[in-house]
Amino acid sequence: MLYFYGFNQILMKTNALLTGFSTALAFVLAVMLFSHCSEPGHRELTELQERALRFAEPLPEHAFAEGMTRSDELIELGKMLFFEPRLSKSGLISCNTCHNMATFGVDQLPVSIGHMWQKGPRNAPTVLNAALHRTQFWDGREPDVESQALMPILDQLEMAATREHVVAVLASMPEYVEHFRKAFPGEDEPLVYENVGVAIGAFERILITPTRFCAFLDGDAGALTEKEQLGLDVFMRVGCNACHSGPALGGNAFSVFETPAERKSGKSDPGRFDVTQNPLDKHAFKIPSLINIAKTYPYLHDGSEWSLSETVNVVAMDMLLRDLTVEENELILAFLDALTGEIPAYALELPVLPPSTPQTPRPVFD
Repeated sequence: MLYFYGFNQILMKTNALLTGFSTALAFVLAVMLFSHCSEPGHRELTELQERALRFAEPLPEHAFAEGMTRSDELIELGKMLFFEPRLSKSGLISCNTCHNMATFGVDQLPVSIGHMWQKGPRNAPTVLNAALHRTQFWDGREPDVESQALMPILDQLEMAATREHVVAVLASMPEYVEHFRKAFPGEDEPLVYENVGVAIGAFERILITPTRFCAFLDGDAGALTEKEQLGLDVFMRVGCNACHSGPALGGNAFSVFETPAERKSGKSDPGRFDVTQNPLDKHAFKIPSLINIAKTYPYLHDGSEWSLSETVNVVAMDMLLRDLTVEENELILAFLDALTGEIPAYALELPVLPPSTPQTPRPVFD
């Protein structure tokens, strides 16, 4: 039993510290320590919590890896750049356009609208908790949020800018020059395109949204209602946790999947195959995170499904060969609702951006 193991460990450490004292005294002190660990805050886990901890874990405070720069100056610059529309060719589109903080990091469109009303090929996934994923984009073509942040800026369907345009825009405003100097101390030329991605990535690494499920995993059995706990049980019993695991409940693997809309039209997205050219990766997509899933509609990589209930049924049948009952679907939805987290207040506060100067490149609409 876990309790006996913990007791023995405490007793051994206590004896080591009390060399020369009587065994009886050591035993009394060990019992006192063990009793302290049994106080509120160190609650015994329920069987459901223990099962949940086999595939999930609470979200971390942030997504910075060891050794990464995590300064206030870097994060603040990244936040400014995330909301900066002048990085785009038209001066109209920012990262926040497609990953709106006010709507849980998505634009709530099937596919995003980019430069000159061009449509993107896939649904824009939420930026919240994205830094916890093993790879970025639906096809996993970028390894981290720092490199991912640079891609839409240059994509001709999205922000349609160039590296030269971005650097010229930022260099034209003394406030940005100073922000780069403070965010990248010691660098001779801090205002370079690669550092734009580093800064935006730093901001994205704090976009972690703790949920009631996190509290449940941390030991608070009352964090989930009875219905939500029943939904968690169904979620595991059906097998959803086989793919949706880890702190983000997704984002760490790929799965072959064609949406009902694709099957109906006969036109399916090649998915990860475009990146690897491996036939096994045809129609393979990154398994999405379920954190905030109730808020990040529409669903699937083509954004073709607006109903979370129907999405659950489709995925259960396609991936698990399970035809859910109405009750099972309802209970799973209750659990998924408990995965809605809290957006950091800092991320919801709009930054004041520097004014343009006569040297700032003007918007271009073509």
